[in-house]
Amino acid sequence: MLSNHLLSWLLVLPSLGIGALCCIRDREMVNRVALASTLLTFGLSVIIWMQFDFAKADMQFVERFELMPTLKVQYALGIDGISLIMVVLTALLTPIAVLCSWNTIKTNLHVFMVLILLLETATLGVFLSLNLVFFYIFWELTMVCAYFLMVVWGGPGRSSAGLKFVLYSFGGGLLLLLAILGLYVQGGQTFDLVTLSDYAFSTSTQYWLFLAFFLAFAIKVPMIPFHAWLPGAYAESPTAGSVILAGALSKMGAYGLLRVCLPLFPEASIYFAPFILWLSIAAIIYGGLMALAQTDLKKLVAYSSVSHMGFVTLGIFVFNSQGIQGAVLQMFNHGIITAALFIAVGQLYDRTHSRAISDYGGLHKPMPRFVALFFLFSVAAFGLPGTSNFIGEFLVLVGTSYVSFAMVIISMGGIVLAAAYMLWMLQRVVLGEPSTEAAKVLPDLAIRELATLIPLAILVLCIGLYPGPLMEMMDASVTHLIHQTTGLQVDEISQLPLRP
Repeated sequence: MLSNHLLSWLLVLPSLGIGALCCIRDREMVNRVALASTLLTFGLSVIIWMQFDFAKADMQFVERFELMPTLKVQYALGIDGISLIMVVLTALLTPIAVLCSWNTIKTNLHVFMVLILLLETATLGVFLSLNLVFFYIFWELTMVCAYFLMVVWGGPGRSSAGLKFVLYSFGGGLLLLLAILGLYVQGGQTFDLVTLSDYAFSTSTQYWLFLAFFLAFAIKVPMIPFHAWLPGAYAESPTAGSVILAGALSKMGAYGLLRVCLPLFPEASIYFAPFILWLSIAAIIYGGLMALAQTDLKKLVAYSSVSHMGFVTLGIFVFNSQGIQGAVLQMFNHGIITAALFIAVGQLYDRTHSRAISDYGGLHKPMPRFVALFFLFSVAAFGLPGTSNFIGEFLVLVGTSYVSFAMVIISMGGIVLAAAYMLWMLQRVVLGEPSTEAAKVLPDLAIRELATLIPLAILVLCIGLYPGPLMEMMDASVTHLIHQTTGLQVDEISQLPLRP
């Protein structure tokens, strides 16, 4: 019975943890129950990965249950190679978010952990839903959870950051709702994504629906010019909120582009692709320049996310296997590296209550363990060969070369900028002499703090040296997606000519 409902159990396990937390007030027990719930969820995601058939492009572990037959609303869950990667990423980052909040949340810890578990459920629901009604419900639930995490436990600028976040997110949510209703009316009155993917929409209908969905997803990515909410939201959220917001929630927008826009509106996707490609390149360069100008550690990492997610959207809209595989791989890589950087900055903040780069220096002396890990994640962020980002960015650039060498050259400027701002930051934080007396005696990482970073460090190196398992996981699904979008067959997809 359990094996027939593995995806439902992925959603149920965090909910069971929420039920237990509502009856507990002891801090230590709250932490343990939340951690146990998230670890069980991660373990189940690994079991699904082990049972997943990588040779199949269709949805697997599908569950369907009629809820409102007259409106064709089903409880429908399914998973393919692309969504499996996002599910594993979300399930991995949530117990790490719990660990990094173990001693840092001073008030209403049980409410905080309830929101973390509810956010995990909602995020997993987005990646698993095959019915657009549930997709929308889970989508909006993530906004509510992230908002309260930010405004209740966030930094001094949390009120304005939370307001900007919720206005952008609510606007995107309204666009998403209108697009789903339009899709229902024009698509044979069904909300089922599998059925809709076989429906032939007229060209004009594709254009309008694509624009509505694209704008909703672009806000969540976020793409330029819809990125204004991101720096404040990432910087002012508590560390756990930043980890999940940057590590998993920002992937929902890119996932929506892959799950909805490309397969349902292929003509519109191809028509608008040149515009989106240039927006992506603008994000790569703009995010790098803004990161280079930052003096706040968290905002530097936040703006770097704008640049890195530009590579994701760039890879998606080149419509070839190298580009889309690189984009999906980069979604996973960005999730673990950005999460690790936010955790590291949070560990410094817990010791000094400062995010200013100028307040640090010479950390290699008092904090050698921290510096070793921080250095690894920093160089991985700009794609040092042997780290995971290198593989993802390289594949995106190879895929982009099928479209335009000019785009490749400009995009490589973003990599140069990433190296510049990361090395500049490392030089001032890690090397030299401590800028304050307090910085000279900062304690190094404790066992629990190491436990939050070491798994991510192992992944960065393992994927950088051997990305094969992740590539194999998504290969069939990506090939099927390209066929849906371009009409090319498998042999044609693998033999695309390189354009000068």
